[in-house]
Amino acid sequence: MMIKCLLSIDWDYFIYTRNRNFGSYIENRRTIIDLWYKRYIVSRKRGEDITKAFSLSKDVDRFWEKIKKAFIFEKNIKVYVSDSHTLSYDIAADHGCNVVYLFDAHSDLGYGGLQSLDFEINCANWLGKLLKDGKIEKAYIIYSPFTLENPSYFDYMNRLYDISYPKLEELDRGINIPIIHICRSGAWSPPWYDEEFFKFINGLGLPYRMADCPVRKWDTSNINLSNEIFYLMT
Repeated sequence: MMIKCLLSIDWDYFIYTRNRNFGSYIENRRTIIDLWYKRYIVSRKRGEDITKAFSLSKDVDRFWEKIKKAFIFEKNIKVYVSDSHTLSYDIAADHGCNVVYLFDAHSDLGYGGLQSLDFEINCANWLGKLLKDGKIEKAYIIYSPFTLENPSYFDYMNRLYDISYPKLEELDRGINIPIIHICRSGAWSPPWYDEEFFKFINGLGLPYRMADCPVRKWDTSNINLSNEIFYLMT
């Protein structure tokens, strides 16, 4: 059988946070922008700066250089950009991919046991659903250096499906990639890093198709009392 690979990259792979309470498995305007303002306001009232709770990996500027040592981008490669990682399910299924290489701070295999794969496809279970639904045969999860997850957390999945957890430098060389998906994961990644996110995408140097990745305007200098009340009620 011919191998067809999807390279799927989550922007939160590069983001370190000292407070893992940030983030949501629900993705909508509330979680990708309004909640960030709420967190900012709550932190400010405590005399804290929420932006200091996050940092962006220096490896982001060298990522594509490192990637191209392992992967070969095919001539007519397709590149998709979205906010939600859920789109990776549709991309893999629609393009007949049977292998996924995932760079992420999270496995996206589903959380809460095998029953989590009975839920509808979401940003937390799309990779597990691809395996369960027989859409792919193999998944490589290359964890972020900042992840708090451990492959042993998913032993029930690891026994059922063909899942590996290599480091980037452990990957074989010459892996052909016809499709790339890059997601912002706005419920997990702060809006003040969006400029760097789009620099990262453009640094790939390939044309891409944008799918439902709204621009997030981050402006804390003009928050008035009315805004503050609105965000605190979010």
